[in-house]
Amino acid sequence: MNAFEGTLPEQGGQRRWLVPALLALLVFGALPVVLAGFDRGYFYQIANLALIFVLLSASMHLVTGVAGLLHLGHAAFYGVGAYTAALLTSKLGLGFTVTLPLSGVVAALLAFLVALPTMRLVSIYFAVATLAIGQMLYLVMLNWVDFTKGPNGIIVTKGFELFGVALSGRLASYYTVAVVVVLCVVAIGRLSHSYYGNALRSIREDDQCADAMGVRTVRLKMEVFTLSAFFAGVAGALWAHMTGYISPGDFKFSESILILAMVVVGGLGSLPGAIIGALLLILLPEGLRALGDFRNVMVGLVMFLSILLLPKGLLGEVSALRLVRRQLGGAWRSTGKGEGIGWR
Repeated sequence: MNAFEGTLPEQGGQRRWLVPALLALLVFGALPVVLAGFDRGYFYQIANLALIFVLLSASMHLVTGVAGLLHLGHAAFYGVGAYTAALLTSKLGLGFTVTLPLSGVVAALLAFLVALPTMRLVSIYFAVATLAIGQMLYLVMLNWVDFTKGPNGIIVTKGFELFGVALSGRLASYYTVAVVVVLCVVAIGRLSHSYYGNALRSIREDDQCADAMGVRTVRLKMEVFTLSAFFAGVAGALWAHMTGYISPGDFKFSESILILAMVVVGGLGSLPGAIIGALLLILLPEGLRALGDFRNVMVGLVMFLSILLLPKGLLGEVSALRLVRRQLGGAWRSTGKGEGIGWR
C-alpha cells in the first residue's frame, strides 16, 4: 500500500479552482471591451505573450515548485513544441487543432527519453543535467539547417483554427490563447492539489524518507518532468501559431532563467504566485518602456529586491503574514478568556 493513499489533499484544493477559473475567463473576456480605447494591436500582442508565459511559469511550478526539481532547461521543451507545430504546419499542412496536442505530446516524449538517464540524479547534479540538455536542444534547433532552417527560422503558414474553421483576427487569437491557457492552468492546479500533488511534495521535502515510506520517487519524478514538458510544448504551439514565425533565438537559456525567476518571485510552491510572477515580469518591462534601455536595469532591480526582501516570494510572504496574524489573533482571544499565554 502506498504511504500517501490515505493522505487528504489540501482542503478544498479540488473544488476551489472552479471559481478562479471562471473569474479568469470573465476577466480575459472583458479586457478587450475595457481597453477598447487603447492600441488594440499592441494590447493583444502583450496580452498573448503574458498568457503564454503564465502557462510556462505554471508548468515550471509543477516540476520545481511542487516536486522540488531545479529545472534549467524548460525553454528547450517550449521550443520543441513550437518547432513541432511549425514543421507540422509547413510540411504537412496540419492546422492548430491537430498541432496543439501533438506539440505537447512530442515535447513530453522527448522529456521522457531525457528523464530515463537523469532522474536518479539529485540536487545540483540534476540542475546541471537539465541545463546541458536545454543547451543541446537549442544547438540542434540552431544548427540542423536542413530540418529546422537554422538561424533563418520557420514561417508558420497557418494561424489559429478550430476543426478547419479559421479563427482570423486579433480578438479571436486572443480568446483562443486565453481559453487554452486557463484550461491548462486549471489542470495543473488540480494536479497540484491532489493525492498526486501530495506525493510530489513528499519528494520535495525529503525524497529518501518518501522512498522509504513506499513512494516511487524516481517514477514520480519522471512523470512530473514529462507532464511539465507537455504543457511547455502546448505553450510553444501557441507561440508558433500566434507569431507566425519562430527561430532558435526565442528559446535560449535566458528564457529558462526568466521562467524560473517568475516562479521564484511569485512564491516557490504557489501556483497563484507563479501566475503573478509571470504577469509581473512580462508586464513590468512594458510599463517601464518610457525609460528606454534603463528599464532592464529597473526590472533586474525589482527581481533582486524581491528575492532579497521577500525570500518566500510575493504570495509566500502574504501567506506567512496571514499565518502570523491568525496566531496572534488566537493568542489574544485566548488571553481574553483567561487561557493560554499572557501578554506583557
